[in-house]
Amino acid sequence: MDEERALYIVRAGEAGAIERVLRDYSDKSFEPNNDFCILKLCEGIFKVLIKDIPTTCQVSCLEVLRILSRDKKVLVPVTTKENMQILLRLAKLNELDDSLEKVSEFPVIVESLKCLCNIVFNSQMAQQLSLELNLAAKLCNLLRKCKDRKFINDIKCFDLRLLFLLSLLHTDIRSQLRYELQGLPLLTQILESAFSIKWTDEYESAIDHNGPPLSPQETDCAIEALKALFNVTVDSWKVHKESDSHQFRVMAAVLRHCLLIVGPTEDKTEELHSNAVNLLSNVPVSCLDVLICPLTHEETAQEATTLDELPSNKTAEKETVLKNNTMVYNGMNMEAIHVLLNFMEKRIDKGSSYREGLTPVLSLLTECSRAHRNIRKFLKDQVLPPLRDVTNRPEVGSTVRNKLVRLMTHVDLGVKQIAAEFLFVLCKERVDSLLKYTGYGNAAGLLAARGLLAGGRGDNWYSEDEDTDTEEYKNAKPNINLITGHLEEPMPNPIDEMTEEQKEYEAMKLVNMLDKLSREELLKPMGLKPDGTITPLEEALNQYSVIEETSSDTD
Repeated sequence: MDEERALYIVRAGEAGAIERVLRDYSDKSFEPNNDFCILKLCEGIFKVLIKDIPTTCQVSCLEVLRILSRDKKVLVPVTTKENMQILLRLAKLNELDDSLEKVSEFPVIVESLKCLCNIVFNSQMAQQLSLELNLAAKLCNLLRKCKDRKFINDIKCFDLRLLFLLSLLHTDIRSQLRYELQGLPLLTQILESAFSIKWTDEYESAIDHNGPPLSPQETDCAIEALKALFNVTVDSWKVHKESDSHQFRVMAAVLRHCLLIVGPTEDKTEELHSNAVNLLSNVPVSCLDVLICPLTHEETAQEATTLDELPSNKTAEKETVLKNNTMVYNGMNMEAIHVLLNFMEKRIDKGSSYREGLTPVLSLLTECSRAHRNIRKFLKDQVLPPLRDVTNRPEVGSTVRNKLVRLMTHVDLGVKQIAAEFLFVLCKERVDSLLKYTGYGNAAGLLAARGLLAGGRGDNWYSEDEDTDTEEYKNAKPNINLITGHLEEPMPNPIDEMTEEQKEYEAMKLVNMLDKLSREELLKPMGLKPDGTITPLEEALNQYSVIEETSSDTD
């Protein structure tokens, strides 16, 4: 058997023979069928790794150990402090002063980190030993050694992956990374290095739209850093201090740069942007203003030229201008917000995994719109432009507005709530404005939850600038069905040709049907309380009676 032969050579052979047999063993597609031999083989490999053997032999040992470490049954007996220390030594996690000068050792470091990733992920004992051995601090030290060195991206990538796993599996490590190990600035600098960022201002980087895409190695490294940063900052919105504001703004500026570059493939670009969106959700909303930035003097001059070129009757189009690949609104660069909007639409078009894939970006855009006026006005211009054609229902069509309105009646409660909340914020939390774009039927769930079925507006304050209706909408408004939100042809009244006796008969028939449904508790009549929330009709009538009695007593 392969395992027995490999075990025999590992126990008795010299380095060359061990390397050959283990290379053959790892190259084969095999299913381990002798747990005892596999266990002994792992123990033998650790004993070999202690010896002074050639680098190529070390790599072969580690490759086999990486494959076998996926089996939890093998990991339990071999996961000891001594064996973990062997891997730490090979991964250069014990040397504080080693500057990683020997390129020949890099494959050994990478394979050791891969083994540690598998072992830490699959073994609770290894997770406990990681705390005891202070593995997080050692990983940060290794990151600092290779922070600005592009030719060792594999080492950085698996160092970051192991750091992500540790911070995922042990919440205590998140606090250690954030404060004791200064993980936030360290990981942000790793991202800066991966993106080759050149700063033009305190929170603004130079973007080369015609530059090459990120390499696969740089992209993988950036994705792992984003995932680790997410764990480090997952509770930041709760404990945000004013002194941290600068660091979060720097990170947000790096993430803005991330949104404006592309990876080697479309799938990698989407994965990169998805992790950037997740991390932006952890940034305090007050620091997200760096996602937009004022135009430079040259860009302002170009924008003015473009505005002058537009016909004078195109006032709405003048608000948003695309010039030299730059999305401009109200004198601000909106490229990053436009990328987020396109990302959101792509996730909607996928039609699946809305809770995991769509809700983070919708939530991010909602909070940005609520806190930053320019972002809200830009998104309103893109998502809810002035209504012209009201012949179709709000949920029918292929625009972003149509897609979001369809989500307002989605079966997933979380999805429909955040979609409705986003549109409500774009409408400055005004019920009449929301109904104009969605119809009462689609908005009923949000309004009932907010206690706004009778109208009004939400609790947040927004600027008082008014929406301007188009002439087409003003002319059609009297005939728009408020429930469906679209223009309907006048329908003939079915009771116009009935006699009075027929009308009375149909009315009593309806009353009896409703009474039967109510008594059998298949239908419960509801009413609005004075605060706008719904309640059983009897309770609502009683509250109004109490209010009237109190009012008459006061008079």
